[in-house]
Amino acid sequence: MKQQKYRIVPLPTEVAVAARQALAAGAPDHALIIADSPRGYPCRHCLQWAKLGEDLILFPFASVDKGPYQERGPIFVHAEPCTRYAEIERYPEVFRNCRVVRAYDARKFMIDARVVNGEGPEQVIEELLANRDAAFLDVRSATRGCYTLGVERV
Repeated sequence: MKQQKYRIVPLPTEVAVAARQALAAGAPDHALIIADSPRGYPCRHCLQWAKLGEDLILFPFASVDKGPYQERGPIFVHAEPCTRYAEIERYPEVFRNCRVVRAYDARKFMIDARVVNGEGPEQVIEELLANRDAAFLDVRSATRGCYTLGVERV
């Protein structure tokens, strides 16, 4: 059996809880959104698409928090508590299409990026992590650029 070289990093539960608290407190950069399409609202905590009619919180998140490649952009989490994605040894099936995988070094500089559409995100992840300078990866929407999930070496 092939040994896993990476793990999937969903949004930490603490971040999802803080988003719910900020919305309840009236934070101006947190909005309640109702899912009106089956593939428009990915929860970064459970790594599932929201179902039609589900409430989500839209808020800014910085996946790369320091340096010249820092990004703060919009993401969604379910408004009601959801179970954090636990199959960290498996890439989530629902996010195989229309993704870009970005590799960053220890200084948080982007050193490579590849588009994934359909089959093969695991191969792309392994190829990017084969570069010893790659400290971590971000997976993002290829169309909107929004952060989806992280990937780190085991």
